[in-house]
Amino acid sequence: MNGLERKQQRSDVVATAVSKVRSLEAGALASEEGLTYAALDAIAAELVMLGQHKDLFGEADFPNPPEGSPARLYLLSEGASGRFPLYLTCALPGGSVRPHNHNTWAVVAGLSGCEENTFYRRVEAGFAPGPARIEADRKVEVRDGESVSLLPEDVHSVATLGGVARRHFHMYGLSLEMLSDRLAFDTTNERCNYMEINPKIVRPENT
Repeated sequence: MNGLERKQQRSDVVATAVSKVRSLEAGALASEEGLTYAALDAIAAELVMLGQHKDLFGEADFPNPPEGSPARLYLLSEGASGRFPLYLTCALPGGSVRPHNHNTWAVVAGLSGCEENTFYRRVEAGFAPGPARIEADRKVEVRDGESVSLLPEDVHSVATLGGVARRHFHMYGLSLEMLSDRLAFDTTNERCNYMEINPKIVRPENT
């Protein structure tokens, strides 16, 4: 398969997955329960299935970042008004992201490497900028074929474990570039503040 054929097939399988995700979200929001972990797990399952097409998301088309550089987020798809953005996240071992929330739902599905998600509970404050105390509650490691789901209020940190570069799908209810009010937590000084807009996104025209 040449590069052009691979790009077209990738576009097709991504479009199919996103269409299913849209239907799953709509069904969840129309239900009595609303958007639950179970509903998000169904969305995550679609991304796990998408991850079976590993040949379409390899390093030839989506290079890992250089040594010492932050993760790269390749934008694979995004709907109108920033809805349903799908990113391929590529990160080298040893990298991490401090505790933060999203203010939208999020799902992660693994292709290769290991992403450790540490989830925190709010002990004091932490719903607006200012003093905030959080404590680690549990850890979830996401590898090839595995996933994890987050509701808007969940707080987690991310670390890339092991010796293999991490390549994972991350999908959100709204574009990271539009999430100006999510919070990042400083556990040492027990404070939180607004998190900067993600600067690591690679737009489609550059992939």
